Amino acid sequence: MVLKFWKMSGAGNDFVCLDNRRKQLRLSKKQIAALCHRQFGIGADGLLVVEPGDTRHDFRMRYYNADGGEAEMCGNGARCFARYARQISNFQKPVMAIRTKAGTVTAEFLGEEVRVGLTAPQDEAPSRVLATSERRLVVHSINTGVPHAVILVDDLEKVENLDIRKLGAEVRWHAQFEPKGTNVNFVQSLGDRRLRVRTYERGVEDETLACGTGVAASALVASRVLGFRSPVQIKVQGGDTLKVYFDLNDGAFAHVRLQGPADFVFEGEIDV
Repeated sequence: MVLKFWKMSGAGNDFVCLDNRRKQLRLSKKQIAALCHRQFGIGADGLLVVEPGDTRHDFRMRYYNADGGEAEMCGNGARCFARYARQISNFQKPVMAIRTKAGTVTAEFLGEEVRVGLTAPQDEAPSRVLATSERRLVVHSINTGVPHAVILVDDLEKVENLDIRKLGAEVRWHAQFEPKGTNVNFVQSLGDRRLRVRTYERGVEDETLACGTGVAASALVASRVLGFRSPVQIKVQGGDTLKVYFDLNDGAFAHVRLQGPADFVFEGEIDV
């Protein structure tokens, strides 16, 4: 079977995009992992599939991690999904409603950037102390579509100096986050509502150049712990800066929005 695809990038978080509006495509976990393989496939952090919407949604977004497992949502992926879906369907409305496993996500088109409205944050758990093989870490947890652990790094130990792969894997698989595990974000304040974030993503099982739901989680934790107000600007590992907007209503987060690039890289065909 020959598949037509687009490769897209959201601040360095890269995706294979497929059109399944006719509901004829059936890929196995093994096939998805092969498409995302960086040596023997197209290479990507994940796979985005466009499916038909319903009476409340323009499209349905299916998101699969690089290991082939389906995940609830992806913030950078949602931005790329929206631009891809608009291109293949000639979508004309200013705002797109997208059905995801995490709930409804909206996408607003701002030139080559997209601002997505994320689902309401859940499962907020501040200041848990976790023991790893080398140190004790203070971890803040929040679900911004998928679960995230956020670790604030002291200025004396800059986030660039951390072994993200080792520390991230330990937290990702920690017993506190069983059975599904968590994504892990290491965050350094740059002052004036600016953050530097590096993310270890489950399903990829490595650091990625950006994680949309991860920077959203990091911004919300910075609001709680550091008193940051909206919007928060976050520099990610790929070098881009993402913006996170949010409201605080009686102490609860609402209307969380993530803005950043969603770029087409190339298109092609591949035999699976």
